[in-house]
Amino acid sequence: MKKMELHWQIILGMFLGILFGFAMTQISWGGDFVSDWIQPLGTIFVKLLKLIAIPLIIASLIKGISDLKDISKFRNIGIRTIVIYVCTTIVAITIGLILVNIMRPGDGISQDTIDRLTTAYANDSGVTSKIAEASKQKEAGPLSFLVNMVPDNAIKSMSDNRLMLQVIFFTIFMGISMLLIGEEKSKPLKRFFDALNDVVLKMVDLIMLTAPVAVFALLAGVVVSSSDPDLLLALLKYAGVVVLGLFFMVVFYMILISVYTKKNPFWFLKEISPAQLLAFSTSSSAATLPVTMERVEEHIGVDKEVSSFVLPVGATINMDGTSLYQGVAAVFIAQALDFHLGLGDQLIIVLTALLASIGSAAVPGAGMVMLVIVLESVGFPADKLAIGLALIFAVDRPLDMCRTIINVTGDATVATVVAKSVGKLGEPHVENWDDHLDEVK
Repeated sequence: MKKMELHWQIILGMFLGILFGFAMTQISWGGDFVSDWIQPLGTIFVKLLKLIAIPLIIASLIKGISDLKDISKFRNIGIRTIVIYVCTTIVAITIGLILVNIMRPGDGISQDTIDRLTTAYANDSGVTSKIAEASKQKEAGPLSFLVNMVPDNAIKSMSDNRLMLQVIFFTIFMGISMLLIGEEKSKPLKRFFDALNDVVLKMVDLIMLTAPVAVFALLAGVVVSSSDPDLLLALLKYAGVVVLGLFFMVVFYMILISVYTKKNPFWFLKEISPAQLLAFSTSSSAATLPVTMERVEEHIGVDKEVSSFVLPVGATINMDGTSLYQGVAAVFIAQALDFHLGLGDQLIIVLTALLASIGSAAVPGAGMVMLVIVLESVGFPADKLAIGLALIFAVDRPLDMCRTIINVTGDATVATVVAKSVGKLGEPHVENWDDHLDEVK
């Protein structure tokens, strides 16, 4: 009997997890049972993915750079990557702003709904912490992004997944230095990182064996902790605009894949679907990064020289889904609270959302922090910020799951486009977890 493909196993796990979660909400002790006995399985899975993210970035990036032989090639990859990421982010924000101005979801929110949402969420610790975090980021200097990118302790940076840009900086610095001392001297170190890269990728394969069970646990946990259904219904039009915008971004990516790389866009989606489904389940680009790298390299055919740089950088600075959501959310809040936004204000939203996405962490909830910065940039009243965030807080978790799919899909798309542009897009070469099992039996 043919084994069910991984993406179908994950989809089945998600579907069963949602059904199980809803069933548990009908039982008085169901929520506690899921949080105590089911959700920890998903938490362990996410921790395992985060555990190998930094070692994978270091090993993969050093292998990619040391294989280049020519530093100018790395410069070409870097420049193309940043330019394309900036362009796709601008496209995402623009799509969001066009849709929210046409459909005007904020006009349908009644004062009663605003009052209920304010009462439920304005003083929520999640809302207040996001406002406080945004204030910290706003007070930073104009070059703080560059300052924060350079670590003063490489080992400390490697101990915190939120400092991924610092790890990337150190690793690139190390890889280029290895090139400059010559192949003979760097050979022992290169062999170490080559072997480490193979080991970590094998760890990805082993972790992915538990993915269907993990997404079952994660989705069940999301369902039992979901908010008031009536409030979710009131925000359905707003959520619908965000999801529609995200769908248009997928269409945009598929056009890029079809027209520029000449690959079948449906084949592309099928091959990266496990990474997309994990992005939905975890709401974290960083946690999904090991899987994204494995799918793009082995199943799409992107050379490691490209993927090892493009994907870690993308997980940190490229947040198309989050940027689109910010444009929609900012205008929705303004519409609901009767705060006028002119064309100039919306152009400021495009610029601020673009800059905010670069410095945002690839973790759940980062979009809310970025949203506060965007709202403050257009002069939104400070005393209404908590009310504004409260309006969208009820649906932020499910929308965070959806926009993380777009973030990951965007990373994979740009990696494929850059690889094609530098002649590094080859044929897929899939490795399974048990390829060398016979050797150790």
